[in-house]
Amino acid sequence: MTGRTEWPGDGPDSSRAEKEPSPQDPAERARAICLRLLTGTPRTRKQLADALRKREIPDDVAEEVLSRFEDVGLIDDAAFAGAWVESRHHGRGLARRALARELRTKGVEPTLIQEAVEQLDSEQEEATARELVDRKLRATRGLERDRRLRRLAGMLARKGYPEGMALRVVRQALEAEGEDTDGLDESF
Repeated sequence: MTGRTEWPGDGPDSSRAEKEPSPQDPAERARAICLRLLTGTPRTRKQLADALRKREIPDDVAEEVLSRFEDVGLIDDAAFAGAWVESRHHGRGLARRALARELRTKGVEPTLIQEAVEQLDSEQEEATARELVDRKLRATRGLERDRRLRRLAGMLARKGYPEGMALRVVRQALEAEGEDTDGLDESF
């Protein structure tokens, strides 16, 4: 007896969940890394591949593990892109252009990005732009007309809205407030 109390699962063949996989088995390490990363939030294949590369998992092992995760549906870049567009458009009011840019940085393929951002049509995008302007309009009251236009249109531009749509939506909101928009500067 060693003088140490043995607990169930402490033996050499224990398979406790919190135990780190053996450093000798890169495939097991890769699976554990991917599962841990996918637990908190969905990730793209590229994000997981980058994480494995950072942890020095050999490329061939990483490719095999990532392919298997795709086969069983744990990695689905198309579903990720669709959910991202839905969430970021409704939550942050981002337009198609900004959403596509974000998805590119996440490593989503261009065809999947295109399919995902096409979920939003022009009317839906414009309605969201109107909501954003309506929320910010009150904060710009008291400012000179051109400055209000620049501020509101600039906010929409940072969220990825096309210049023409941004200016049109802001003009309409200012006109609805009784602001004279004749002769407003066309650029911001």
